[in-house]
Amino acid sequence: MYDKKGLDFKHKEVINIRDAKKLGFVQDVTADFETGTITNIIVPGNNKFFNIFSTGNEITIPWSSIRVIGDEIILVDI
Repeated sequence: MYDKKGLDFKHKEVINIRDAKKLGFVQDVTADFETGTITNIIVPGNNKFFNIFSTGNEITIPWSSIRVIGDEIILVDI
């Protein structure tokens, strides 16, 4: 799919393809330190957005849910 190393996610907007909702901009990523690959992207949470990926004030999106990474946006399926 995509190279999970060295991608620059800063300033990319995340959009859910299921309902076309804008989830926000990537604020952080988590990685597997042994392999150096990205495991999740994190966007600021929205109190109206409630699902299993939402933890507190942020939404953690697993790498497997990413469908497209563009120059300015990331499309996810959650």
